[in-house]
Amino acid sequence: MDIVVCVKHVPDAQGDRGFDDTDWTTDRQAVDGLMSELDEYPVEEALRIIEAGEGTLTVITMGPDAAADAVKKALQMGADKGVHVNDEALHGSDSVATSLVLAEAIKKVGQPDLVMFGMASTDGAMSVVPAMVAERLGLPQVTLASELTVEGSSVTIRRDGDTATERIEASLPAVVSVTDQTGNEPRYPSFKGIMAAKKKPVETWSLADLGIEPAQVGLEAASTKVEQATPRPPREQGTIVKDEGEGGTQLAEFLASKKFI
Repeated sequence: MDIVVCVKHVPDAQGDRGFDDTDWTTDRQAVDGLMSELDEYPVEEALRIIEAGEGTLTVITMGPDAAADAVKKALQMGADKGVHVNDEALHGSDSVATSLVLAEAIKKVGQPDLVMFGMASTDGAMSVVPAMVAERLGLPQVTLASELTVEGSSVTIRRDGDTATERIEASLPAVVSVTDQTGNEPRYPSFKGIMAAKKKPVETWSLADLGIEPAQVGLEAASTKVEQATPRPPREQGTIVKDEGEGGTQLAEFLASKKFI
């Protein structure tokens, strides 16, 4: 079975993330980046599927030079090869443009049996790219899987909602996104895996390699843009109410002044 997993290089959530004040896109230079933690789960699921049978795992990412680290991490976990779509014109691309680039990259890779994603990226958190890619590829999509099973020519997932659990089956090839509730903790790269990753093939493709015009992607083609951002104000010391018989009254007055009651 041939599997493609799309991963994203994102700013570290533990860092002080912000916007670039020149164009109000995410500032990816001021904070360290890493492969989105939620993307480790589809990589792990893909590796388990392949280990139970046979096949290859190709990892695709899209982004600037630093995004190569996301592919490197997946290769260290056990992926067979990687693809990095890197082009200056991609800067500021929205989810629509991202889905276009990823879909064309997947087509160039070949005809995988499964295309897998995490449930969302930790910087955008939109969860829409898997469905968009499935539409562009003309494939069925089963998303937000808490459990994933591949048998023969079909894939079955369990999707856990707030009020119900669904089981959904689709024929292969298909697009699947998995959540962080799969029960399979992503493996930590071993020393052997880290050394082996250095010899694994990684291709770098431009928009021209994918047959995509620069005008189709980037900030100017984006459907939405951030016009302005204001840093949140520093925390201020709260008001301490000493209850000397009138604490309840003071609290009620405070809540009323803030229009909470």
